[in-house]
Amino acid sequence: MGRTGTTRRRALSATGAVAAGMLTGCSSDSPGTRRPSGRSADPAHAQAALRARLAAASTALGDEYDAVIARHPELTERLTPLRAAVSAHAVALAGGRPGQTSAAPSPSVTPSVTPSTSAPVMPSATAVGAVPEDPADALKALAAAERRTSDSNTAALADAEPELARLLASVAAAGAAHAYLLTKGDPR
Repeated sequence: MGRTGTTRRRALSATGAVAAGMLTGCSSDSPGTRRPSGRSADPAHAQAALRARLAAASTALGDEYDAVIARHPELTERLTPLRAAVSAHAVALAGGRPGQTSAAPSPSVTPSVTPSTSAPVMPSATAVGAVPEDPADALKALAAAERRTSDSNTAALADAEPELARLLASVAAAGAAHAYLLTKGDPR
């Protein structure tokens, strides 16, 4: 008799299918036909600002992982691989090269953006308030932060150039998988 409900395999398959669909939709554009939906006259500036905003959101998510690990050291082994992936996402979104240790945006990225080209990075509950005392509640709060960041990356696909859109789709899929692992995954 088969299992009912969401299984890890079904969740990862659905995430992969969504990411593949987004990649297909984003990769069919030729470089000269794509225009950002914002008001910026300089597409390179708009892309740099988008990258900076998304990298900052991933860095903030990494800070949340650090706060949960500091409050609940017993979760360190479980959260360390996910924290490392979030750090790698921040570096990639900032335009860093593999092996770069800093998640800071490159010097060519300017943090000023027009209000119409990006949404503000909202501080999460964990970053603003205290980490929940109960480890299970802390994991739920971290999963919610992963979902918010993943949703933000997915929403940014519409404004991203094809190369960045492919990266965002991958990072959003990874964030969805992290959220699943934090709430339903094997705690080993």
